[in-house]
Amino acid sequence: MARKKYLIWNEEIETMPRKELQKLQLKRFQETVERVYNKVPFYKKLFKDAGVKPADLKSMEDVAKFPLTVKQDLRNNYPFGPFATPLEEVSQIHATSGTTGKMTVTGYTDNDMKVWAEVMARVYTAGGTKKGDVIHNAYGYGLFTGGLGFHLGAHEVGATVVPVSGGLTKRQVTIMQDFGSTVLTCTPSYALVLAEAVEEAGLDPKKDLKLRIGFFGAEPWTDKMREEIGKRLDLEAFDIFGLAEIIGPGVSVECPAHNGLHIAEDHFYPEIIDPETGEPLPYGTPGELVFTTLTKEAFPLMRYRTRDRTVLHAEKCECGRTVVRMGKIMGRTDDMLIIRGVNVFPSQIEDVLLSFPELSPHYIIYVDRPKDMDALTVEVEATEKLFNQGWDALKEMEGKVKKGLAEALYVSSNVNIKEPFGIQRSQGKAVRVVDRREL
Repeated sequence: MARKKYLIWNEEIETMPRKELQKLQLKRFQETVERVYNKVPFYKKLFKDAGVKPADLKSMEDVAKFPLTVKQDLRNNYPFGPFATPLEEVSQIHATSGTTGKMTVTGYTDNDMKVWAEVMARVYTAGGTKKGDVIHNAYGYGLFTGGLGFHLGAHEVGATVVPVSGGLTKRQVTIMQDFGSTVLTCTPSYALVLAEAVEEAGLDPKKDLKLRIGFFGAEPWTDKMREEIGKRLDLEAFDIFGLAEIIGPGVSVECPAHNGLHIAEDHFYPEIIDPETGEPLPYGTPGELVFTTLTKEAFPLMRYRTRDRTVLHAEKCECGRTVVRMGKIMGRTDDMLIIRGVNVFPSQIEDVLLSFPELSPHYIIYVDRPKDMDALTVEVEATEKLFNQGWDALKEMEGKVKKGLAEALYVSSNVNIKEPFGIQRSQGKAVRVVDRREL
């Protein structure tokens, strides 16, 4: 069997001996602690409430003394309270939706943008992308960080980027064929949509397309789904991980060994904690993923709880990289759902349902994955008054609810309105979400 070829963008950092890397992390961690303490008021208060100060961080063992940050801290300081630089020094702003209508806002200085380009260049290179490749970027552009993150990295590695964003699938297939795209970037579920469109167009990926690499993330997906995408589009599929609060895409990526996602540890310090106690857990133990940004200027975060469950491994990879690897995300420690790359909270759905007086407050949310693509279905009860108006009235209401959910969630859904008492009552805590995806 031929030996796999491994490409590395920044060998000095990505293959640095662990002891040297830990020295660099400690220095940058200390700088981050000083930065947030002196420039972000809510962090100063958080540190004082926890009885710690920057001088207490003398070694990496001291990290656990410092308080954890949660998403609610960002919401409480909306929009620019968490920024550590004046707005005039912020060159770009992104945001994600939240449960209360308040977005989570992130900012980038010029230097932050350079860091983003650097870590995205590592992502591309890990999968074998290089100058001369044509990158078909079908991640969304705008406030969502996906499209622009991949765009930055494409420029950094010297590849040609086609910024098609999402939608207009038949046109995307034509572009991939006519432009000779060699790299595909999008959510895994949309990759399958593209694969279906390729087949419907009567094209043979091996003969009619030039794709050889794909980078897929922003939603949970299985190795089975990887095989399906790889086979149907004739490419090697790589898993990527990122979150807007930390930088966007670029936090970690697989190499061709496919034995975990390499974290850019010189910029993002990872920890695993017990989600119940907050206590740090050793490598190899599953728990909640926590990140500290080590080089962010505009929007630094200290020990940020991602709510993602995974495991970290520190052994050197066969590709030569020495940075820590994270396993695939096993699930969430809160109630957030990721539907086709979009964060969806049950409370958002509840808000929409309760805005219609014709509906009762009894509902169930189902998440399935037919044909390896996420599907959201909401079942809700009609009031007696609505139900007695007949079939046409129920169907009209389903359309109104479906439209309301799409506007609130940015994700399409199916809506089934049941008869009064058509949803089983619970004797204890109500089961609101049934996630039937096999992750």
